[in-house]
Amino acid sequence: MAIKSKPKTIFVCGQCGYESSKWYGKCPQCSSWNTLEEQIRQTSPQASKGLSGGPILERGAQSLGGNFVQPKKLSAITADDKERYHTGLSELDRVLGGGIVRGSLILIGGDPGIGKSTLMLQICQYLGESYSILYVSGEESERQIKLRANRLKVTSDNLSLVSITDIDAVTALIESTVPQIVIVDSIQTMTSSAFTSGAGSITQVRECTQMLIHTAKTADIPIFLIGHVNKDGAIAGPKVLEHMVDAVLYFEGDKHLSFRILRAVKNRYGSTNEIGVFEMGEEGLEEVDNPSKMLLAERPANVSGTCVACMMEGTRPILAEVQALVCKTGFGNPRRMSTGFDYNRLNLILAVLEKRGGLFFGNIDAYMNVVGGLQLDEPAADLPIAVALISAYINRPVPEDLFAFGEIGLAGEFRAVTHGRSRVLEAQRLGFAKCILPMSEKKKLAKETDIRLQLLGVANLGDLLRLLRPKE
Repeated sequence: MAIKSKPKTIFVCGQCGYESSKWYGKCPQCSSWNTLEEQIRQTSPQASKGLSGGPILERGAQSLGGNFVQPKKLSAITADDKERYHTGLSELDRVLGGGIVRGSLILIGGDPGIGKSTLMLQICQYLGESYSILYVSGEESERQIKLRANRLKVTSDNLSLVSITDIDAVTALIESTVPQIVIVDSIQTMTSSAFTSGAGSITQVRECTQMLIHTAKTADIPIFLIGHVNKDGAIAGPKVLEHMVDAVLYFEGDKHLSFRILRAVKNRYGSTNEIGVFEMGEEGLEEVDNPSKMLLAERPANVSGTCVACMMEGTRPILAEVQALVCKTGFGNPRRMSTGFDYNRLNLILAVLEKRGGLFFGNIDAYMNVVGGLQLDEPAADLPIAVALISAYINRPVPEDLFAFGEIGLAGEFRAVTHGRSRVLEAQRLGFAKCILPMSEKKKLAKETDIRLQLLGVANLGDLLRLLRPKE
């Protein structure tokens, strides 16, 4: 006689996925308040099969009987990096580490309307020339996807569309049709009948992802997952979701602006330092081969408070404009605002300029902005921001053919940063003639024969002020 399983009530943390049999006001694992939600879990008959019917083995494993699986020797396993699928977008291939790896699970997150679904549908046109693609949508009907495909001029015959939210039906469809690439839009809309919680809950997202991982690895099919983000900017669902997949890509940028940055925060098959730059046009996303030229296209001339910074995104140097504005405050305490740069780091630079450089900012409002929606998060941005602040303070424009990079210390000294040669050569290629950099970095680069621009070394804040202040 079969024993009917009873539903089990559990409480799951919406931040970390911690499960408990009773409710807590504070999650015991991540210490978040009021994040445990009640869910009813129905144990499926298949889940308990391994307890009485022996171990559950993954497909493709060779059983020796009992509880053993025969391993394979490393030398007997073939792995050719040339088997990556190229997407037709060099910027996306760069972020992925050279292309799509077979059997990988790739999670793409970003704000609503940023262009996640557009990017996935666009690559179907190029991939459809050589591979069969299954596009699974839980948010749009086939007709709605067709309308978007017409706008993006996607007409591939190897692209199949299905609108479904049952993950069991999705995995069965993949096993029966055996496509070479699968796109799931989005993972938060997928549900499993084995669980009674609603779509987008912690349990549903985690278990649906686990089923897709099993399908991707056993069938050797790459699967793209589109994920929503919550109000904090993180991908909705437990953080363990990002640990489960092979690669996590984030779409960044203001949806009201045309520029988009695709950044890898996790990649088991490539670097996590690379970025891809796109521009949203009327016919979808377009690649930006030269981001520096794009970011500097509308730079104002003969205006104080602007300077060009050179940042490294992986192996790619990118030049961006930083702007500073200072004015007399109308309040008791001066205001400080920063966009694209760490607020606390801005306050630190202002304190160094006041203490070591004699520039009084105690009754002056200071505003900092990085043009183009970039986030400058490396120490090399300190020197150009200091140049922009000094330029705004003394109201003297910085020469248009000058850029800067370097780290500033609390003693007012400037320190060298990595990839100095790459930064200088990129600026030289774009027509810059002068570079302000730390003195120690200048001594290294002075020996390079292919560097033709003028290197202006500064050892401390006093040297920088003598360069920027007008002659008496």
